[in-house]
Amino acid sequence: MRSLLWLFDNIITLYVYLLIASAVLSWLVAFNVVNVRNPIVSQIGEFLFRVTEPALRPIRRILPNLGGIDISPIILVLGLFFLRNLVFELFASVA
Repeated sequence: MRSLLWLFDNIITLYVYLLIASAVLSWLVAFNVVNVRNPIVSQIGEFLFRVTEPALRPIRRILPNLGGIDISPIILVLGLFFLRNLVFELFASVA
């Protein structure tokens, strides 16, 4: 059972890192630090978009328009941390 918890924890941690990378890349593109015409940047951006957008889209639909500020990654990270702690507490009470 511990190995499943370890795997679950690492998957959530990896996804949080992908969310952070996606947010940083979007800032770099918005401030013209990186060029999206570069094939490597384009492929990385496309990968991060495809991985993170399905989880962020429902949150963005619920949130009101904040005038260019997107807090959906923060809400998703908090939700993932909550889910991780909840699962650990449930399995700790069982064991």
